[in-house]
Amino acid sequence: MYSALKGRHRIALKGRYPIALKGRHPKAPGALKKLTLQKTALNRKKEPAIVEAVKMDLHLKPYDHFVLDNHIPVYAIEAGTQDVMQVELVFFAGNSYEDQNLVASATNAMLKNGTSKKSAFEISEYVDFYGAYLSTNCYNETATVTLHCLTRYLPDLLPLINEMVSDPVFPEQELEIYKMNMKQRLEVNLKKCDVVAERLIDEHLYGAEHPYGKNSSIEAYNALQVDQLKTFFERYYRNGTCIAFCAGHLPADIAPLLNKYIGTLPVSEQKPKEKSLIYRPSAEKKFRVMNDPSGVQGAIRIGRPFPSRHHPDYQKVQVLNTLFGGFFGSRLMSNIREDKGYTYGIFSFIQNHINDTALVISTEAGRDVCEAAIKEVYLEMKRLRDESVPAEELDLVRNYLMGTILGDLDGPFHIISRWKNIILSGLDDKYFYRFIDIIRNVTPAELQELANKYYRDDDFYELVVI
Repeated sequence: MYSALKGRHRIALKGRYPIALKGRHPKAPGALKKLTLQKTALNRKKEPAIVEAVKMDLHLKPYDHFVLDNHIPVYAIEAGTQDVMQVELVFFAGNSYEDQNLVASATNAMLKNGTSKKSAFEISEYVDFYGAYLSTNCYNETATVTLHCLTRYLPDLLPLINEMVSDPVFPEQELEIYKMNMKQRLEVNLKKCDVVAERLIDEHLYGAEHPYGKNSSIEAYNALQVDQLKTFFERYYRNGTCIAFCAGHLPADIAPLLNKYIGTLPVSEQKPKEKSLIYRPSAEKKFRVMNDPSGVQGAIRIGRPFPSRHHPDYQKVQVLNTLFGGFFGSRLMSNIREDKGYTYGIFSFIQNHINDTALVISTEAGRDVCEAAIKEVYLEMKRLRDESVPAEELDLVRNYLMGTILGDLDGPFHIISRWKNIILSGLDDKYFYRFIDIIRNVTPAELQELANKYYRDDDFYELVVI
């Protein structure tokens, strides 16, 4: 039985064929003007052909590129069937550029909290009126202003973006509200073992003064002042460097529209110089921290420094790491979750920083089995070093990775995200295709050699927070 539901009236149809509805509705609510049935010739005795993901011919849709009058480069992907789009402005204004902790993130967050013409409430109301979504985010090297909206409303919303990134006033009252909210959130999060573990492992790997290891604190929030935010804004937004990314069902006049509202921003063509990075990893490598005496589980983080995307081993280790702990069928998951029952989930991942990065194993386990879980992690590392990966297991990983990439290419926002990572990391246009080639052709012998290079117990920092 098939049913067509419209309004409050349901029309039920019996038969073997799917239905197609055509025409408009008459004035009577729920009535259908025209209903036609279409036969589809399906041979249900013949199963569809199965194509292994690893054999699929994947292509990363190329971007369109143009430069605005103020030298802001724009990378655009025209794709998708829906009348929606994304515009993202990326400024080199992350915490790598700040002189005082949290100034970069506070400046970025406060961009939508008031201009000389609109209050924070009015900005929020304006965005909501057009059914759009506006977000700001601050990272280690970059800070972003991102707009998602219906394509037809872009001319109405771009003037607001221009106003936000050219004329913020950083109201004192809004800053106090921001500080209060962030301090309350921090106080709650510091009671969670997994949050404390995330903070501490980065601090041990990079050092407390390195941008990747620097953590927020109540004292740092209390020290924030409006003048500091204004100074940072002047240097890294109004006179900083910006790159624009847009994707979706783009309007035909996207270039002149962006040039009118983004191409008039007073930015600099030259990328600002980052602060000198102070890299001071911990001398000790094993830590046990008591955070919640009444807690029933502990957070485990095991990590080591690792080369950036520019290193020739990076992409091959991505394959090895997936097999080790990068997906639900990984060795860590099979052993520590399914066989031992120590945890609900355990994963290994490569941090995607632009400069320095790290290889990290992350899980939460019952506090009485944390040490046993760590022992099994090292046993799985030893297996990678001592034994060649079976062909069947490697084929599974190859297909998983290709399937993941295939999913990541579904839709314009995913595609532009891929390009953004490549462009901001300073990689060439062939980076994507080199990874496809590595997935298909990396050998068990190469993976075993990499395991002996990067998965040695003594190279890892080990942290348990209970």
